Amino acid sequence: MRWYEPFLYPFSLLYDGITRYRNDMFDTQKKKSTEFLIPTVVVGNLNLGGSGKTPMVEFLIEYLRDKYRLATLSRGYGRKTKGFLLAEPKLGPTDIGDEPFQIYSKFGKDVTVAVGEERVLAIPQIIFHRPKTELILLDDAFQHRYVKADFNILLTTFQNPFFKDKVLPLGTLRENAKGAKRADIIIVTKCPASLSGTEKSFFEAGIRKYSEAPVLFAGIKYGNPEPLFHTGAKTKKKVILVSGIANDSLFKEAAGKKFEVVETITFADHHRYTLADVLRILEMVKNNGEAMVLTTEKDAVKLKDASFHEYLVEIPIFALPIKVDLKESDSQYLIERITKTVKDKAYIREI
Repeated sequence: MRWYEPFLYPFSLLYDGITRYRNDMFDTQKKKSTEFLIPTVVVGNLNLGGSGKTPMVEFLIEYLRDKYRLATLSRGYGRKTKGFLLAEPKLGPTDIGDEPFQIYSKFGKDVTVAVGEERVLAIPQIIFHRPKTELILLDDAFQHRYVKADFNILLTTFQNPFFKDKVLPLGTLRENAKGAKRADIIIVTKCPASLSGTEKSFFEAGIRKYSEAPVLFAGIKYGNPEPLFHTGAKTKKKVILVSGIANDSLFKEAAGKKFEVVETITFADHHRYTLADVLRILEMVKNNGEAMVLTTEKDAVKLKDASFHEYLVEIPIFALPIKVDLKESDSQYLIERITKTVKDKAYIREI
């Protein structure tokens, strides 16, 4: 136990009581949840940040974009705007948020990307502007109970599973672990490649205390570094790591396996880069002439901001792409569950 935990306990108890009361209001229908004719799938978590929601949304897009006309909806955390917005070429991460901008940059030609704090108000806006939409993916909306989702995907990391965590501020849980009962499927993310059957059984037993939902296990896989500015640029053996994500330990581990890490710059999650940050990166590159800059996809979209272009365009800077690594049989099971949800909703709508 950390020495200061006894001081945090009353605040954790209060927060737990408030969130339980709120959930009970929805469970007893004293607070209203709105269900929409268009099927909605939630990707969320119980813990604060870093569970791999964006890679999971991208995973679903890749599997579903040929089946349905998709839209993604998130709050747009960290943006400087308010209200409902549809992503478009003239908007950047400060307008729609880091993750939505990343998704739009990769899939904007295939899916509608929208942001809005009040999802229950944003969904009708999507339907109005994109009336042919057939499925909406709600990013980080597990606690947004004003929308009654048709399928809830709950993520929890191998490193910090929700059943071993505590409610804020003692731990990182946004609500009591009993909230997992709302999940239709639970995916343990960021699992090591060497995950054993014994470890799987341990996680399943811990999850079963709170939910009967099927449990899947997913790792992450990193692709080859992609240049930010010059297509075809060659990578170098030495790297300067730059990251501003919730937990960069796996990013650092992956980089360390492929390259010689000579310098590391770590910022807080959703860090908004400044010219001073860029100049700091340039100074490190100058001091390490044989090194390139390696960053995350999430940070890359912000470093490509036009205001930094003249400073960064001349240095070797690459992003390390990340994807969900799920067994093919588990991938098919997940997609089949979502497909069934969509078909059932369509059948009910026709009746």
